[in-house]
Amino acid sequence: MKRKFGTLEWATHNVNILNGCKNDCKYCYSKEMAIRFKRKNRDNWKFEEKIKTVNEIKLPKETGTIMFPSSHDLSKKYIDEEIEVIKYILTNGKYLLLVSKPNLEVIKRICDTFSEYKDKILFRFTIGSVFDETLSFWEPYAPRFLERKKSLIYAYENGYQTSISCEPMLDDQIETLIEEVENYITETIWIGKPNYLLRRLKMNGYDKSTEEYIKALKLIEILNDDFIMNLYKRNKENKNIMWKESIMAVIDRNIIYEKST
Repeated sequence: MKRKFGTLEWATHNVNILNGCKNDCKYCYSKEMAIRFKRKNRDNWKFEEKIKTVNEIKLPKETGTIMFPSSHDLSKKYIDEEIEVIKYILTNGKYLLLVSKPNLEVIKRICDTFSEYKDKILFRFTIGSVFDETLSFWEPYAPRFLERKKSLIYAYENGYQTSISCEPMLDDQIETLIEEVENYITETIWIGKPNYLLRRLKMNGYDKSTEEYIKALKLIEILNDDFIMNLYKRNKENKNIMWKESIMAVIDRNIIYEKST
Protein backbone atom coordinates (compact mmCIF):
# COMPACT_ATOMS: atom_id res chain seq x y z
CA MET A 1 0.00 0.00 0.00
CA LYS A 2 1.35 3.39 -0.97
CA ARG A 3 2.15 5.52 2.06
CA LYS A 4 0.48 8.93 2.38
CA PHE A 5 2.78 11.90 1.91
CA GLY A 6 2.80 15.56 2.96
CA THR A 7 -0.44 17.09 4.19
CA LEU A 8 -2.38 13.94 3.26
CA GLU A 9 -0.93 12.38 6.41
CA TRP A 10 -2.86 14.98 8.39
CA ALA A 11 -6.04 15.97 6.56
CA THR A 12 -8.32 15.01 3.70
CA HIS A 13 -8.82 18.55 2.38
CA ASN A 14 -6.94 21.87 2.43
CA VAL A 15 -8.19 25.46 2.42
CA ASN A 16 -6.11 28.54 1.54
CA ILE A 17 -7.04 32.17 0.95
CA LEU A 18 -3.65 33.85 0.41
CA ASN A 19 -0.95 33.77 -2.24
CA GLY A 20 2.43 34.29 -0.63
CA CYS A 21 3.70 34.00 2.93
CA LYS A 22 5.42 36.58 5.10
CA ASN A 23 7.67 33.95 6.73
CA ASP A 24 9.60 33.50 3.46
CA CYS A 25 11.12 30.21 4.60
CA LYS A 26 14.07 29.27 2.42
CA TYR A 27 13.06 25.60 2.10
CA CYS A 28 9.40 26.39 1.33
CA TYR A 29 7.48 23.96 -0.89
CA SER A 30 4.69 26.48 -1.54
CA LYS A 31 7.16 29.12 -2.69
CA GLU A 32 8.79 26.61 -5.03
CA MET A 33 5.42 25.74 -6.56
CA ALA A 34 4.35 29.38 -6.85
CA ILE A 35 7.55 30.23 -8.72
CA ARG A 36 7.26 27.16 -10.95
CA PHE A 37 3.70 28.01 -11.97
CA LYS A 38 4.37 31.76 -12.14
CA ARG A 39 1.96 32.77 -9.40
CA LYS A 40 4.80 34.58 -7.61
CA ASN A 41 8.54 35.10 -7.97
CA ARG A 42 11.48 34.78 -5.60
CA ASP A 43 11.31 38.40 -4.51
CA ASN A 44 7.59 38.95 -3.99
CA TRP A 45 6.58 35.65 -2.38
CA LYS A 46 6.85 37.24 1.08
CA PHE A 47 4.13 39.75 0.22
CA GLU A 48 0.76 38.17 0.99
CA GLU A 49 -2.19 38.70 -1.33
CA LYS A 50 -5.77 37.63 -0.69
CA ILE A 51 -6.94 35.42 -3.54
CA LYS A 52 -10.15 33.98 -2.14
CA THR A 53 -13.04 35.12 0.04
CA VAL A 54 -14.98 32.93 2.42
CA ASN A 55 -17.86 32.85 -0.06
CA GLU A 56 -15.60 31.19 -2.64
CA ILE A 57 -14.61 28.29 -0.39
CA LYS A 58 -16.21 24.98 -1.24
CA LEU A 59 -16.18 22.39 1.52
CA PRO A 60 -16.44 18.67 0.81
CA LYS A 61 -19.68 16.88 1.61
CA GLU A 62 -17.91 13.86 3.04
CA THR A 63 -16.48 13.73 6.55
CA GLY A 64 -12.82 14.41 7.17
CA THR A 65 -10.40 16.95 8.59
CA ILE A 66 -9.96 20.34 6.92
CA MET A 67 -6.44 21.74 7.13
CA PHE A 68 -6.21 25.54 7.13
CA PRO A 69 -3.94 26.89 5.87
CA SER A 70 -1.57 24.63 3.92
CA SER A 71 0.27 26.92 1.48
CA HIS A 72 0.60 30.05 3.62
CA ASP A 73 0.57 30.88 7.34
CA LEU A 74 -2.06 32.46 9.54
CA SER A 75 -1.51 36.16 8.95
CA LYS A 76 -1.89 39.01 11.40
CA LYS A 77 -2.68 41.28 8.43
CA TYR A 78 -5.58 39.10 7.31
CA ILE A 79 -6.74 37.79 10.68
CA ASP A 80 -10.32 39.12 10.22
CA GLU A 81 -10.67 37.19 6.97
CA GLU A 82 -9.12 34.09 8.55
CA ILE A 83 -11.55 34.28 11.45
CA GLU A 84 -14.40 34.24 8.92
CA VAL A 85 -12.92 31.17 7.20
CA ILE A 86 -12.49 29.33 10.50
CA LYS A 87 -16.07 30.18 11.48
CA TYR A 88 -17.37 28.96 8.12
CA ILE A 89 -15.55 25.63 8.42
CA LEU A 90 -16.65 25.02 12.01
CA THR A 91 -20.28 26.04 11.57
CA ASN A 92 -20.49 23.58 8.70
CA GLY A 93 -19.68 20.80 11.14
CA LYS A 94 -16.13 20.12 9.99
CA TYR A 95 -13.14 19.19 12.12
CA LEU A 96 -10.38 21.78 11.71
CA LEU A 97 -6.60 21.41 11.77
CA LEU A 98 -4.96 24.84 12.16
CA VAL A 99 -1.30 24.78 11.13
CA SER A 100 1.03 27.70 11.84
CA LYS A 101 4.43 29.01 12.85
CA PRO A 102 2.40 30.86 15.42
CA ASN A 103 2.17 34.54 16.15
CA LEU A 104 0.98 34.83 19.76
CA GLU A 105 -1.45 37.67 19.07
CA VAL A 106 -3.10 35.70 16.26
CA ILE A 107 -3.38 32.53 18.34
CA LYS A 108 -4.90 34.44 21.26
CA ARG A 109 -7.48 35.98 18.93
CA ILE A 110 -8.47 32.59 17.54
CA CYS A 111 -8.58 30.90 20.94
CA ASP A 112 -10.68 33.68 22.48
CA THR A 113 -13.10 33.68 19.53
CA PHE A 114 -13.79 29.96 19.18
CA SER A 115 -13.90 28.64 22.74
CA GLU A 116 -17.21 26.86 22.07
CA TYR A 117 -15.57 24.80 19.30
CA LYS A 118 -12.60 23.41 21.25
CA ASP A 119 -13.62 19.84 20.46
CA LYS A 120 -13.48 20.62 16.72
CA ILE A 121 -10.10 22.39 16.57
CA LEU A 122 -6.59 20.94 16.66
CA PHE A 123 -3.67 23.36 16.59
CA ARG A 124 -0.46 22.08 14.99
CA PHE A 125 2.42 24.47 15.55
CA THR A 126 5.51 24.12 13.37
CA ILE A 127 8.82 24.24 15.26
CA GLY A 128 11.95 22.82 13.62
CA SER A 129 14.49 23.90 16.23
CA VAL A 130 14.69 25.46 19.69
CA PHE A 131 17.53 27.74 18.57
CA ASP A 132 16.63 31.21 17.31
CA GLU A 133 19.82 31.46 15.25
CA THR A 134 18.72 28.39 13.31
CA LEU A 135 15.11 29.51 12.96
CA SER A 136 16.09 33.00 11.83
CA PHE A 137 18.36 31.59 9.13
CA TRP A 138 15.86 29.20 7.56
CA GLU A 139 12.64 31.06 8.43
CA PRO A 140 13.73 34.73 8.46
CA TYR A 141 10.39 36.43 9.13
CA ALA A 142 8.67 33.75 11.22
CA PRO A 143 8.24 34.06 15.01
CA ARG A 144 11.13 32.87 17.15
CA PHE A 145 11.04 29.88 19.47
CA LEU A 146 9.76 31.54 22.65
CA GLU A 147 6.78 33.11 20.89
CA ARG A 148 5.88 29.76 19.33
CA LYS A 149 6.15 28.03 22.71
CA LYS A 150 4.04 30.74 24.36
CA SER A 151 1.40 30.26 21.65
CA LEU A 152 1.40 26.51 22.31
CA ILE A 153 1.03 27.05 26.06
CA TYR A 154 -1.79 29.58 25.57
CA ALA A 155 -3.79 27.19 23.39
CA TYR A 156 -3.12 24.27 25.74
CA GLU A 157 -4.02 26.16 28.93
CA ASN A 158 -7.22 27.38 27.29
CA GLY A 159 -8.35 23.82 26.69
CA TYR A 160 -7.59 23.40 23.00
CA GLN A 161 -6.18 20.29 21.37
CA THR A 162 -2.52 20.86 20.56
CA SER A 163 0.24 19.21 18.57
CA ILE A 164 3.63 19.99 17.03
CA SER A 165 5.10 19.60 13.56
CA CYS A 166 8.86 19.25 13.56
CA GLU A 167 9.04 19.04 9.78
CA PRO A 168 11.50 19.91 8.59
CA MET A 169 13.98 19.20 11.35
CA LEU A 170 16.45 22.04 11.14
CA ASP A 171 19.16 20.55 13.34
CA ASP A 172 20.05 17.42 15.29
CA GLN A 173 18.78 18.67 18.67
CA ILE A 174 15.25 17.38 18.23
CA GLU A 175 15.08 15.66 21.61
CA THR A 176 15.66 19.04 23.25
CA LEU A 177 12.65 20.31 21.34
CA ILE A 178 10.57 17.31 22.45
CA GLU A 179 11.43 18.04 26.09
CA GLU A 180 10.46 21.71 25.69
CA VAL A 181 6.98 21.07 24.24
CA GLU A 182 5.88 17.62 25.39
CA ASN A 183 4.05 18.83 28.50
CA TYR A 184 1.84 21.14 26.42
CA ILE A 185 0.52 18.80 23.74
CA THR A 186 -2.67 16.77 23.84
CA GLU A 187 -2.03 14.90 20.60
CA THR A 188 1.30 14.24 18.87
CA ILE A 189 4.70 15.55 17.81
CA TRP A 190 5.28 14.86 14.11
CA ILE A 191 8.94 14.54 13.10
CA GLY A 192 10.17 14.70 9.51
CA LYS A 193 13.25 15.37 7.40
CA PRO A 194 13.55 18.29 4.95
CA ASN A 195 12.04 17.11 1.66
CA TYR A 196 13.82 17.81 -1.66
CA LEU A 197 15.83 20.47 0.13
CA LEU A 198 18.46 21.21 -2.53
CA ARG A 199 15.89 21.31 -5.34
CA ARG A 200 13.66 23.69 -3.42
CA LEU A 201 16.56 25.94 -2.48
CA LYS A 202 17.60 26.18 -6.12
CA MET A 203 14.07 27.13 -7.23
CA ASN A 204 13.77 29.61 -4.38
CA GLY A 205 16.93 31.42 -5.39
CA TYR A 206 19.88 29.75 -3.65
CA ASP A 207 22.51 27.98 -5.73
CA LYS A 208 25.75 26.15 -4.96
CA SER A 209 27.61 29.37 -4.27
CA THR A 210 25.28 30.53 -1.48
CA GLU A 211 25.52 30.03 2.26
CA GLU A 212 22.03 28.50 2.21
CA TYR A 213 23.08 25.74 -0.16
CA ILE A 214 26.24 24.98 1.80
CA LYS A 215 24.31 24.77 5.08
CA ALA A 216 21.71 22.57 3.41
CA LEU A 217 24.39 20.08 2.40
CA LYS A 218 25.61 20.02 6.00
CA LEU A 219 22.07 19.56 7.33
CA ILE A 220 21.43 16.66 4.96
CA GLU A 221 24.65 15.01 6.15
CA ILE A 222 23.74 15.54 9.81
CA LEU A 223 20.30 13.97 9.31
CA ASN A 224 21.74 10.82 7.74
CA ASP A 225 20.31 7.33 8.09
CA ASP A 226 22.37 6.50 11.17
CA PHE A 227 21.12 9.61 12.96
CA ILE A 228 17.51 8.90 11.98
CA MET A 229 17.68 5.28 13.11
CA ASN A 230 19.25 6.21 16.45
CA LEU A 231 16.64 8.93 16.98
CA TYR A 232 13.90 6.42 16.21
CA LYS A 233 15.29 3.72 18.48
CA ARG A 234 15.58 6.13 21.41
CA ASN A 235 12.04 7.43 20.96
CA LYS A 236 10.01 4.65 19.34
CA GLU A 237 8.21 3.87 22.63
CA ASN A 238 7.13 7.48 23.04
CA LYS A 239 3.43 7.43 22.12
CA ASN A 240 3.44 11.20 21.63
CA ILE A 241 5.71 10.96 18.59
CA MET A 242 4.58 10.31 15.02
CA TRP A 243 7.08 9.78 12.23
CA LYS A 244 6.50 11.44 8.86
CA GLU A 245 6.88 9.55 5.60
CA SER A 246 10.47 10.78 5.15
CA ILE A 247 11.43 9.14 8.45
CA MET A 248 9.46 5.95 7.86
CA ALA A 249 11.22 5.48 4.52
CA VAL A 250 14.56 5.38 6.36
CA ILE A 251 13.23 3.09 9.07
CA ASP A 252 11.71 0.64 6.60
CA ARG A 253 14.85 0.63 4.47
CA ASN A 254 17.06 -0.17 7.45
CA ILE A 255 14.72 -2.82 8.86
CA ILE A 256 14.72 -4.60 5.50
CA TYR A 257 18.52 -4.38 5.39
CA GLU A 258 18.88 -5.74 8.92
CA LYS A 259 16.56 -8.67 8.16
CA SER A 260 18.46 -9.50 4.96
CA THR A 261 21.78 -9.66 6.78
